[in-house]
Amino acid sequence: MKPPASSVISRLAPETVNANAAPAGRLRVAFGSRFFVALLAGLVWTGPAWWDHRFVYALPAWDLLVLLVWLADFERLPKPEDIEVTREWRRPLALGEGSTVALRVRSMNPRSLWITLEDDLPARLNPSETGREIQLPASTGMGVAARRPASFSYSICPGARGDFEIGGLYLRYQSPLRFAERWAYANLKQRVRVYPSLRKSEGSTLYLIRSRQIELEKRLKRKTGVGREFESLRDYRPGDEPRDICWTATARRGKPITRTYQVERSQTVFIVLDAGRLLLAKVRPGPATDPQAGLVLNKLDHAINAALGLARVALYSGDAVGLTAYATGIQARLPASRGTSHLRALVESLAQVRGELVEADHGRAASYLLATQRRRSLVVWLTELAETAATPDVIESAARLLARHLVLFIAITQPELPGLAERRPGSVQQAYRYVAAQEMLQRREALLGRLRQQGALALELEPERLPSALVNQYLEIKERSLL
Repeated sequence: MKPPASSVISRLAPETVNANAAPAGRLRVAFGSRFFVALLAGLVWTGPAWWDHRFVYALPAWDLLVLLVWLADFERLPKPEDIEVTREWRRPLALGEGSTVALRVRSMNPRSLWITLEDDLPARLNPSETGREIQLPASTGMGVAARRPASFSYSICPGARGDFEIGGLYLRYQSPLRFAERWAYANLKQRVRVYPSLRKSEGSTLYLIRSRQIELEKRLKRKTGVGREFESLRDYRPGDEPRDICWTATARRGKPITRTYQVERSQTVFIVLDAGRLLLAKVRPGPATDPQAGLVLNKLDHAINAALGLARVALYSGDAVGLTAYATGIQARLPASRGTSHLRALVESLAQVRGELVEADHGRAASYLLATQRRRSLVVWLTELAETAATPDVIESAARLLARHLVLFIAITQPELPGLAERRPGSVQQAYRYVAAQEMLQRREALLGRLRQQGALALELEPERLPSALVNQYLEIKERSLL
């Protein structure tokens, strides 16, 4: 079954824009290639001029004839205002995922045209091409419907998230005679947004939902005595826990009455995302089978992709999801909610999270969460550990939440680190690296162990394993009713 959230994702594509062209450039006109060929052809009159000087006058006459042909061809070209241009985005723009941009041109002039298009796109979108010459066919009859448009498409693969300014479209067009040329510009400026990887989050959602059968929660399956969500009252039975006795109902009925509970179906998941300098470390590309292979992402990009995948699974299972992204201050804040509209708000917020080249203020994030989220929740904290002699602030900040919330603390490690610690050194330099890697791993494990002793669920994950491991951990928490 396809999650209903997919329809929300499909509506994230940038809007289609169209505009009529306008004259561009100072001259706004030019000479076609055949104009210069015709001028060069007039030099043949210099040959007979060696024998008869009267042929010298044939050369300027020829040039005048070529110029008159150019003027006639220019007059036959449609005005820029008669040309309509459309830019269409075929699917949402997502980090590292290919998409297609289609350009369509329609002319109110019935004549055939050769048009060269040049689109103005930022280099970070990695367009395969932005310009091409296309032929606009002549109209087949009367009316707008008879004027068939010409089009061409090119692919892009965004290399960064966030908002990008797209420029206009530049046109140069000629008639089939190719003597004269007009320059035009279509104002197709717009702002587009590149989202986190939508394909990865959707794929992991479908796979994990089917493999772990999370639909059981959608069927309101009750497990009497498991969980802490109130279901009903019944007579007391031997073996019931005294804490489950409802004393008010007991007093009214004159006999012991016990509360029964069911597994909590609607809980709160709060994602806390560190956008400080430690998350800006680049990570080597994935294997060749990865659609994002060759695209160098940083840890923040991987964390955002994993956060989106977790949010989709949690929302589909009926939980409310909130978000806090922070660095020196709070970048994004979304209260816990559910529904397809909330998923879109999450996607929009995650797309705009920006890494900062400063140390993140973990204490401010913890204080904000404690002040705004008073109900017990699952707090998923995605961060990295600083290599300092003292205890990192993020450890102490996460520990502050344990009195009220269940904390799933995820430290995103550098993939090369375990390999350095396992590789047998063959030189003095490699020995230094080996010892340093061992010390870093031991220290990180000790810090995570300290959180585990206080009641947190602390893991260290590689960026490539982060999305699947994070969702699996969430599903395990749900199955074990740890909240």
